[in-house]
This record gives sequence, structure tokens and C-alpha cells, in this order.
Amino acid sequence: MAGGYDGAELNMELFWVLLFSGVCPLVWGQGVYAPANAQIVHSGAACNVKDDNISERIYTIKEGDTLVLQCIVKGHPRPQVRWTKTAGSASDKFQETSIYNETLRIEGIQRVQGGRYYCKADNGVGVAAIKSIRVDVQYLDTPVLTVHQTISDVRGSYYQEKTVFLRCTVNSNPPARFIWKRGSTLIEQSKDNGVDIYEPLYTQGETKVLKLKNLRPKDFADYTCQVSVRNVCNIEDKSVTFRLTNQTTPPMIRLSVNDTVVVDPGQDVVLTCEVIAGFPAPTLTWSHYPGPLPLSAQVRGATLILRAITPDDAGFYNCTAVNNVGNPAHKSSNLIVRTMSNLTFQITPDSNKDSETIQMGRDLKLSCHVDASPQDKVNYTWYKNGAPVFNSDNLILLRSDPDMAPGTSSLEILEMKFRDLATYTCVANFPGSRVPELRVDVNISQNSVSPPVLSVPPGGQVVSVREGGNAELVCLVVDGKPRPPILWSRTERDLLMPSGVSAVETPDGRLKLKNVSRNMMGAYRCQTAQYNGLNIKRREAQVQLNVQYPPILSPVFEDRRSRNYQMVTLRCTVLRSNPPRLTDVRWFRNGELIRTPMPDLKETPELKFKLEPTNNGSYECRVSNIAGTSACTFNVSAQPYNAEFYFDTPNPVRILKGNNYSYNLQWTQKDPKATDRIIGYWINIQKNKQILLSKQIDLKGKEPESGVLISHIIPDLRIPLSYEVRLAPITTYSTGDYVSRIIQYSEPYTYPRPSDHVCGFEDERICGFSQDRSDVFDWTRQNHLTQNPKRSANTGPETDRSGTKEGYYMYIEASRPRVPGDKARLVSPLFNVTSVRAPKGSSRVPYCVSFYYHMKGKHIGTLNVLLKVRSIASVDSVVWTKSGHQGPDWKKAFFDISPSGPFQIVFEGIRGPSFEGDIAIDDVSITLGKCKQEQNTVGSAGKTVLIGGSHFLSLSSGLTFGLSCFLLLLYR
Repeated sequence: MAGGYDGAELNMELFWVLLFSGVCPLVWGQGVYAPANAQIVHSGAACNVKDDNISERIYTIKEGDTLVLQCIVKGHPRPQVRWTKTAGSASDKFQETSIYNETLRIEGIQRVQGGRYYCKADNGVGVAAIKSIRVDVQYLDTPVLTVHQTISDVRGSYYQEKTVFLRCTVNSNPPARFIWKRGSTLIEQSKDNGVDIYEPLYTQGETKVLKLKNLRPKDFADYTCQVSVRNVCNIEDKSVTFRLTNQTTPPMIRLSVNDTVVVDPGQDVVLTCEVIAGFPAPTLTWSHYPGPLPLSAQVRGATLILRAITPDDAGFYNCTAVNNVGNPAHKSSNLIVRTMSNLTFQITPDSNKDSETIQMGRDLKLSCHVDASPQDKVNYTWYKNGAPVFNSDNLILLRSDPDMAPGTSSLEILEMKFRDLATYTCVANFPGSRVPELRVDVNISQNSVSPPVLSVPPGGQVVSVREGGNAELVCLVVDGKPRPPILWSRTERDLLMPSGVSAVETPDGRLKLKNVSRNMMGAYRCQTAQYNGLNIKRREAQVQLNVQYPPILSPVFEDRRSRNYQMVTLRCTVLRSNPPRLTDVRWFRNGELIRTPMPDLKETPELKFKLEPTNNGSYECRVSNIAGTSACTFNVSAQPYNAEFYFDTPNPVRILKGNNYSYNLQWTQKDPKATDRIIGYWINIQKNKQILLSKQIDLKGKEPESGVLISHIIPDLRIPLSYEVRLAPITTYSTGDYVSRIIQYSEPYTYPRPSDHVCGFEDERICGFSQDRSDVFDWTRQNHLTQNPKRSANTGPETDRSGTKEGYYMYIEASRPRVPGDKARLVSPLFNVTSVRAPKGSSRVPYCVSFYYHMKGKHIGTLNVLLKVRSIASVDSVVWTKSGHQGPDWKKAFFDISPSGPFQIVFEGIRGPSFEGDIAIDDVSITLGKCKQEQNTVGSAGKTVLIGGSHFLSLSSGLTFGLSCFLLLLYR
């Protein structure tokens, strides 16, 4: 292949010399280091990025646009990047979940998502690198105009003074500028004594008030409040208009129902909100609390209809009338839906005598309670043997018992006699309601009421169950009438039941637990409830739940490397176990049992042996108790650890001659002293699973050192192809596992200043170029492999500028739905050139713009190149243009510019008269200095390019690398 590999030997056309403090080794260098030089770069829809007076970067974006931030950092091993956000500069609490990714992307950003964003990079070496940027989300809402008026009597006169306040309020960032108009005439306070314009102090710049003093006939007019943020982020002005007349009045309303409405389930409810005053005509809205209006609710003008009401529909229904005059009018009604459930009773023996049984001659109280809504509207009726009970000398009815829960009715029997032994019935109902009544019978006789006796069955005090199984805790009422339900709870304070509640009621005293886990282990309390039985001191007992689980071991897995013929000791530590007594310990190698003397089950399991080439493998220690078996696994090997690729390698070097590039592959060796001496590495390079190169890298007797970089130059790679590189260390006894990475040609994401770099659009980030949001359609990035197979013939390029089918370029598609005259604009990054000095005798710095264009087709339109200079107002000027068919080949264009300040280059493609009009561009460069007729390109014969200082070169992984020394590139 041209410019590729021919055979197994490398053609060393290019080599690198890295100079560190004057001495820069060719192969070896320091490699492991903490994250450093963290940098946040941006793309997406930024309006502006600036530094404020405390050197903080501020990223300005319009609400609803897409925020894209990328954290660029160097470090080895490759750092993990975490994004977090604070609410603002005064807060140190993270308000959002961390995002572990180099790129942070927020679609449709909202105002509440503004704040300071941090990227933190950590690789476990040294101190983490942290960088922050403040995101300022800018917006302008539609203003709200409200009118307030006052009428005050003036003593000694026969007239009233009427003052009107027009209050205009808006939410915006940055603060909005307000303009008042009467009709179409601007209102200026200095030119009209009848008006006063001011800003209330407490609104922080979001409100302006227009005060009309002693209202005049001409003041009855249309008033417009216009707000503006001065086109920041292309946010257009907004306005609101109000017509002021002598009939302007605030709203007044009344409801057709009372403040509280009580209804039965299933009824229809109609609420009408009548407007009795207000001009302009108020707007009525209905709302519900808590929650939204029911799905069955129907709003017809001023009427709210609720069909077949349910208990879930209860709550406050609010009617609000607004006409922006004065304050809104509010009326509300509390809708209560009648419900009754869970009727319970209690039997209280004579509490004055501390009695727990009923006895003749002593007092007895029967209590009845129902959960109802509304609770205070429940009617209780007591019956004795079916006959109604009325107050008498020894029978006292309490409508609401103060000693019980609210809404409880009690029947007190004083000095019980034999005639009081009977069946008592409590009936609860709503008078006149369709809600069914509830009743409960309580039989009072000498042998029907006795205190309960609580008992745990023999052997049930401790319940043992294996983790994951089911358990039943039993606590029975073996004696006592009537028998109350049993309440279960945890004995340890603040511990909830497995279902998440504090107590669980069981009618038969049996608590069933499913899928038991170890955190459910502990003591459970069972006790008699104080309802549906005797209201006496609770009986209680305890049941212990014991959850058995297999041993918890450490380590679960360990990768153990060692030199051959050295002793290896493997230990499997038991951290916890229930029951703690072990029943068996066995060692296995590659699944086969290792016969060893019977181990002491009270000691830490341990295995010692001499590592030889024949006993490498997977060792497993299986430890058992009666609940199950767990295992420690050890991968024991004399193979070296894997190599770790160095991701901070500088960007691959592009050589225009032959369209090739080379890559300086760098890596470190993890713990090289752990195994036998490493003498070299196997390297193979693949393309589409086809091996292009396989060879051994000889270290020439020098052993790898921990944390020290090893380098190897891979030349003759073809732009823009990507390759898979596989690398494995070699020892005197064995070869390690291969690790792989993809080498892919990549271009700088953005430029801090114009450079000699040529942008071929090979990377999806297209060198920081962006689509102009004000154009009609976009430029498209494609190559021969990604283009539409049904594309129009006889137009557009077949390959990129270099003739490579895999190479990318940018083009405009002229087919439908495009129409003649449609424009697509591609905008370069902003080049801040204020720090560059102009030549002597000149006030401006010259730059050379160079690119290739392809304009084949009989319907080709126009390609314009515009210079966009940022100053007080952005100015676009055409600096190059070409129209019509220019032949089937790529052609080169270059020209000089001398901008007066920070600038951008805009490529504008204009669609021609029909579909055979695709225009393409490729290999764009913007360099300092005037253009030369014969461009000196990187890779020319005999050319030496010196890049000095601390420039940033982009990585294929999206990181950057700061060279603290000179990088010398030599070519033959």
C-alpha cells in the first residue's frame, strides 16, 4: 500500500527528539504522574466566553440551547474525569449527581442549571486536578403588566384625586431595560409632569412602575411596557400592552357554595364562580389542593363540574379571577367526601381500681371508634340486647370521650349489676347520608371477657433461617376473651419493619417474612393491641430472628504475580460468618482439588507452594459453614502485568508529502519487578483485522522501571486511517497478555491562536468550527464511505483533497428540500489576536487563509469566504468568492487578511439553480504572516519545523499535552 507497511520492517523516515532540561532520552522518560493542567473547553451554542476581574471564566448561553463542556487534562495512568456543579459561588454543596465523562452535555439548558461547574480529574497519583467554569444562562420572559389605583378624599374640596400605578415585571438575565409608551409615543419623565417612573427597591431591578398622578383625560390610552436585554445571546425584545379606561376596575367574585361542602361518594358537584365586578373582563381559573384537578373534572366557563365524586377528589377547590388590575380575586371551598372505615371497640375495666377484669359492683366502659371523614359528623347509637340505650343512673353515654382518641363514643356502666350483663351494639352512621352504617357487637358476660395471655410456642423464641429464605415468627394469644390482634415491631429503636413501617398488625399473631436478608436479623417485639379487646396493660413477648449466611471472605479476587521458583503464600481471611463455626476448607487449582493435610478450621486458611511454569493458574479457596460456601480466587502467574498505554502522547504528526503520519507510541510497565526480567515487547499493528506488522521490540538489556515511559515510533500511517496496536511484554520465561488501543488521526479541537495546523475535518469535532444558527441549512461532514448511495451524479467529490476515500471533507447538499439561494454558513473558532504584534510600520497583523475547494456540476452556485471581525458590532465582509462549475478536481485557494481585532472565518455556500450544485471544502489553514506563492508545508524535503514554548497539541483521546521543552521534528 502506498505510504504504508511493506513487509515486517519499519521504514524509519521520521524520528523525535524530546528535550527535557537540555537532555532528552530517545526511548525512556518519566511517565506516571498526577493529573495536571486541567482545562475546560467548550462547544455547542455559547453566546460568549469571557474572564471577569477575578480571573474566573464565564460561559454565557441562551436558555434552551445545548451546553457542551469538555475537560481536557493530562496525566498517566489516564485520569478519570468527574463533573459536579454547585448552586453558585457561595455554595459548596453539590446540587446534581456527578457525571463521570470527559464531556458534559446538557440539551435544552434551563435557568436553574446555571452555576459553577467543576471538572475533577484523578488517577490515584498525587493530587487531583480541578478546574471550574461559571455557566451563566441568559433569558428574557414575557413581561407582566398589572394596574393598581388609589382614590383619596381631599379635604376642603369637592373632587377626588385618582392615582394609577402601572407595574411592569419581568424575569430576565441579565437585568432588563424598560421602555414605556403611551400609544406609539415614548414616555419620558422629564417631559411630562403628570408621570413618574421609578423602580421599587425590593424588586432588584425586575420591576418598573409608571405612576400617573391626578389622572387626566389624555391618560386614558394604550400603555406598552417593552423590555430588552439589548440582543444578548440574540434574545429579542418583548412587550405587553394594556388599555386604561375610566371603567378599569379590579375583579370581584363569589362562589355558589359555602366555604365547606360535604357530599356522599358518587354524587355530582357543581361549583360556580360568578364575576360581579372587573374591567377588562377577568379570566377565571380553577385549581385544586392538594394535587391537580381530578381527571373527571369539567370546566365550562365559570362553572366546575365534578362527576361521581370519590374520596380522592376531596380537598380545596379554588377559583381565581385575574384581569391584571389590582390584586387577583380568590375564593375557595373545602370539599369533604363522607367516608367510614375500620370500626373498633375497647373494653376498659374499672381504671380507678387498676382492674384487669370485669367484676360485679365495679365500673366498666365500652368504647367505639370509627375512622371517618368528617369525623365530627359521625353519629353513634348504642343498643343493649337490640334496644336503644338512653342515659340513666348507671348508664352514661359520652358523645366524645375525652380519655380516648377524638371522635370516640363511650358507654359507661356504673357499679355493674347482673342485669348489665348483655350484648351491646355500637352503630356508626352519617345522618341522612347514603354511606352505609357500620356496627360492632360486644358481649359482656361472666365468662365472655377475660384478660389475654400471650405466648411464644416452644422452640419459637429463636427462629433461624438461611439468607434468601422465608421465615414465620409466631406469637399467640392462648387465652383471653375477646382475642385482640397482635402488633409486631423491632425492639431496636429507629429500626423499621422489613415492609418499611414502624408496626405490622396480624390478626392471628403470625408474622411472615419473605426473602430474608442479614439486615433483618435481630429481636422482634409482639404485643397485644389495645382495641378489639380489653383496654389494659399490653402483654408482650420477643422473638429473635437469626439469619444464617455463608462466610464473607477477603480477597474475593486477587491477581498475584511472582517470579518463577519463588515461594508464594495465599491467604483467605474470614471476615464474618453466621454461624461462625466453619465446617470445611478446601483448595483448588484450575478446578481440581489440591490434596493438603486437614486444616485447622479456627485458623486463617493458607496455602504455600513454590511457583513453577507448570503450576500457574487459578487458585480457589472454598470455605463453608452450614449456611453455604464462599470462595477466594487467586490468579497466580509468572506472566508480567499488562503494559499501560500513555494517553497523553502528542497528536500524531501530519506529513503532507505522501499524506502520511507517524505516531509516537508510549507506555509504562506496571510493577516490572514483580515477575521475571522483562526483555522486550511484542507489537503488532492491524487494520480491519489484517495484521500489517508483527515484530519484537528489543529493550537491549535495559529493564523497564515503574512509572517510566517507554517510547516507540510507528511511521508510515495513512491519513486519515485508524489502526489497532497490540502490545505484550516478554520475560525470559513467558509472554504477557496483549493490550490494545486504537490509533486514529485527530485534529485540534480549537485553536488558542492561528497556527500552522491544517484542518482536514477528519475528527467529528471539525476543529472547533460550528454551524451558523442564522443560516437556512448546514454544511455536512462526509467521506466516500458515508455518503448517500442515492446521491446526485455528476456533482460533488469522490474523495477528499488527498485522494483518500476514507478522508472527510465538508460539503453542501443541493438536492431537495434546498431551493435556489439557500445559504449554509460554517464558522471558524474565534481567533483572539490582540497579543500578536504587528510588523513595524503597520498597525494590523497579516494572516494567510488557505483551503481547497471542489465545485463540480452544471448547477454550481457560489462559495464565499467572509471575514467576521468582533468589535463594537460584528462586521462581515467578503474576502474571497467563486461561482459556477470549476472542473472535476480539488483546487487550492489562499489569500491574505489583516483583521482589526478578534476574528472568525466564515465559509458561505449558496445553492445554485438546481440539484447538480454540491460544493465542498477541505484542508483549511489559518497562519500568521502573509501567504507565499509556493506554500511551505510540513513534510517538504529538507524542511525543519521548530515548535517552541508551551503549545497544546490535541490527543486522539480528546486530551491535550503541554510540552515544557522543544519538540524537534526532522524529515529527510
